[in-house]
Amino acid sequence: MTESVLDRILAGQDELRKGGPEADRLGRLTDSTVEIMKAAGSIKMLQPRTHGGLEVGVREFAEAVMATAALNPPAGWVHGVVGVHPWQLAMADPRVQEEVWGEDDSTWVASPYMPNGRAIPVAGGYRMSGRWGFSSGTDHCRWAFLGAMKCDADGNVPGPPTMLHVIVPRSEYSIIEDSWDVVGLKGTGSKDLVIEDTFIPEYRVMEYSRLIDGSQVREAGLSQTLYRMPWSCMFPLGITAATIGICEGLLAEAMNYQRERINAQGTAVRDDPYTMYAMADAAAQIRSAREGLITNAERIRDLVDAGKEVSFERRAAGRRNQVNAAWQAVRAIDDIYPRCGGAALRMDRPLQRYWRDAHAGLHHAIHNPGTVYHAASLSGLGFQPEGLLRAMI
Repeated sequence: MTESVLDRILAGQDELRKGGPEADRLGRLTDSTVEIMKAAGSIKMLQPRTHGGLEVGVREFAEAVMATAALNPPAGWVHGVVGVHPWQLAMADPRVQEEVWGEDDSTWVASPYMPNGRAIPVAGGYRMSGRWGFSSGTDHCRWAFLGAMKCDADGNVPGPPTMLHVIVPRSEYSIIEDSWDVVGLKGTGSKDLVIEDTFIPEYRVMEYSRLIDGSQVREAGLSQTLYRMPWSCMFPLGITAATIGICEGLLAEAMNYQRERINAQGTAVRDDPYTMYAMADAAAQIRSAREGLITNAERIRDLVDAGKEVSFERRAAGRRNQVNAAWQAVRAIDDIYPRCGGAALRMDRPLQRYWRDAHAGLHHAIHNPGTVYHAASLSGLGFQPEGLLRAMI
């Protein structure tokens, strides 16, 4: 039987677990954690086989992210975020794929996609400047996807706006070292990046709208079901899987902690029916969130595999289900953590770190339920959502 990425992650679980507190202290993943992830093939799971990747299914990817996050929350987060970038790069111009993976197919690519850049068309490409926050795992990446708005010659954004994803080598942007001082997910090292008036050749630029409508993958000639999946399913999958995995990690730590604990009344917690009920209910909610997220992605995969269109209504419902899974899992740990008593607040115990990191995961824009739920309800009623209600769907 072929060893999977998940098998290799679990084989290195002791070292991965040790790396979590150290990453929190350093404000980035440890080098040893990155070595384990590279040896496991974590970031190559969605990478095309033509460039040394594994091209696994959505369940296998999500389950590996969850397992990593349960052991080492920031590593799981980086696995979920950086691990989706090879999926998009598979659709890019072959020249940039060769630049990124030609010499080392284990090269990691950072982001973010927030369109904070201003890209002005010039002969052969664009001149771009900007500053971006939240570049998870960036210290260990040699390229980055950066979001930008296409501007006119004066630097203004004409209407209708065109959002770009620009692929940039590490030599052309700066990492701001002191820019990631946060309460949760500290170990992800999600620092700011800066570019000043840098030339970007045309072949390193992708239009966001073409990713969303599927024209990018069609023109790339990719027939695999994996690459024909909607952006709005694949991009959130790793982020939500990491958040749920962190919650699973907190549950495991709480179960271990409560096993021999005596509460303030002098009663063994295992004999407290109220705490036992709450623990079981939370465990069921987290398990439901896990399976809900994966099943949601697999159902969309089945539509794609059958050659059927994934309508806006179906994509909106999928995003609704994905967002709900994250919130369901985090609400569940809020029933567990307070029942672990005052000592669970101690900084030398892992529970507080998992709790902080899980809540930080909800702060990602992909977990904002407002416009997603609104769009899902409207489209379910037969109406056509417009404007911002279509964003990231």
